Amino acid sequence: MINIEHVTKKYGDFIAVNDLSLTVESSEFLVILGPSGCGKSTLLRLINKMIERNDGVVMINGENIDDLKGVELRKTIGYVIQNIGLFPHMNVHKNIATVPRLLKWKEDTIDQRVADMLTLVGLEPSTYKDKKPAQLSGGEAQRIGVARAMASDPAILLMDEPFGAVDPINRLRLQKEFRKIQRKLKKTVVFVTHDTDEALLLADRICIMNKGEIVQVDSPENIVLHPKNDFVKDFFKEEGILTILSRKPAVDYAEPIEVDENPLHKDATMRDVLLKMLTTGQDRVSLSNGSISWDALLQIAGSDVHESE
Repeated sequence: MINIEHVTKKYGDFIAVNDLSLTVESSEFLVILGPSGCGKSTLLRLINKMIERNDGVVMINGENIDDLKGVELRKTIGYVIQNIGLFPHMNVHKNIATVPRLLKWKEDTIDQRVADMLTLVGLEPSTYKDKKPAQLSGGEAQRIGVARAMASDPAILLMDEPFGAVDPINRLRLQKEFRKIQRKLKKTVVFVTHDTDEALLLADRICIMNKGEIVQVDSPENIVLHPKNDFVKDFFKEEGILTILSRKPAVDYAEPIEVDENPLHKDATMRDVLLKMLTTGQDRVSLSNGSISWDALLQIAGSDVHESE
């Protein structure tokens, strides 16, 4: 668990983070979202002592980070930044192995871990382990950065736009795969992004910031359907509803009513249901385990769906 209590960070007269308090639960995927300069990345770096705060307290698992040396703290926290930060003189294997070597893991264990991490991010170990960063595309380097952050099996991962340089198709694949990994391994993740779709897809909760302060912290559904104010509402607009629906498997909401038509595929989401209704004019769509009506869809998504049409 991460507890941030009344933390302030100033740069001269500019207040980057202002008296901010936030709790991140163990195994939670928290996404920090907000405009450029709102303090998102600053908050991330305050957690692992990359920068020092002016006021307040940061606790990790009940321990004040002031009682820990910065280097030792960062050995236990994975960190991925937008600009990756791979060591240019080291090959991919050595880059990923950096923290495990600092922790004095056995070499055969490190070798296996590097191979596992490369496979995890969709890169063939035998093809990539000996390459230097200069030989990688932007997307490949971004994946290596994620692999390196997870190599030492840290309980906490801090991620600042980690998939920003990846092409859209592979970005979506990485997002979904990383979410599965996070749920399976129960990592605590604090993830900064400017992409609302990415936030809605990944987050257990979203923390929206503006001018160094928290505006709203809530589940993706509540953020979109019940925004605290116009600032939050303007972030998502109507498109946020579609992303919320894409998180919901349609079969989970099926009603035991048969419809005489070809059903949507078993992996269809509520977004697929909505799109079929809009394109065909149907008010009930067949699923593999029943069907779902327009009225039921409105109840699931909230009245904002109806208002946006």
